Amino acid sequence: METVTVSTKYQVVIPQAVRELLGVQPGQKVQVIPYTDRIELIPVRPAAELRGFLRGIDTTVERDADRE
Repeated sequence: METVTVSTKYQVVIPQAVRELLGVQPGQKVQVIPYTDRIELIPVRPAAELRGFLRGIDTTVERDADRE
């Protein structure tokens, strides 16, 4: 687990190991989401990069009788 310090301008530096793990690049947008007692940073990915990410997913699910 990494620890960062909030500067007087309320800025934080994302640790290098985390940046490399998530592939965050300089200038990339990151969503900031408050969640209960924590802050989540989620890298924004271009839609083209998401193409095919669900390939191979199991689409067999039981459906309610009124949904078939």
